Amino acid sequence: MFIYIVDKAISSVESRFEQFKLYEDIFGFLFNVHKLKLLDDDNLKKNCLKLERFLKHDLVYDVDGLDLFLELKVIREVLQIENNTPIETLNFIKRLNSFPNACIAYRILLTIPITVASAERSFSKLKLIKSYLRSTMSQERLNGLAMLSIEKDILEKLDYKNLIKNFASQKARRIVFQ
Repeated sequence: MFIYIVDKAISSVESRFEQFKLYEDIFGFLFNVHKLKLLDDDNLKKNCLKLERFLKHDLVYDVDGLDLFLELKVIREVLQIENNTPIETLNFIKRLNSFPNACIAYRILLTIPITVASAERSFSKLKLIKSYLRSTMSQERLNGLAMLSIEKDILEKLDYKNLIKNFASQKARRIVFQ
């Protein structure tokens, strides 16, 4: 049990850092004013176009990369250096009310969840399932119960009648008694 929990914790931490790396790669130039001011025009344009590609769905774009590039060029010149956090930058942009792509980009930056909640859910559910009375339970059964408890939203949507019918048809064994 302990090795399973440690393995889950390690994989969750690795997954979290991979998400942070991807998040930094796409949104990193918007994190603070210093980064934004240090970028030259070519790198800023490249980052804006990368963000446009990332936020594209079929033929619909959340932001126009070239317009975002032009807006950020103006914003970095007008923006005061003490506005160092993305939320302060967004509030500044909202007050100006003339940079729609930058406003959308910062709102997306601030609303994307970064955490990996699956590990936390696993640990909290495991405490509920594995009690002193169930300490003799096998590892496979405990894992199955934990998965059912963690994914209970999916479980509630299942149609049990069809599930039982499919199971019965696959496992049907007919024995003829004489």
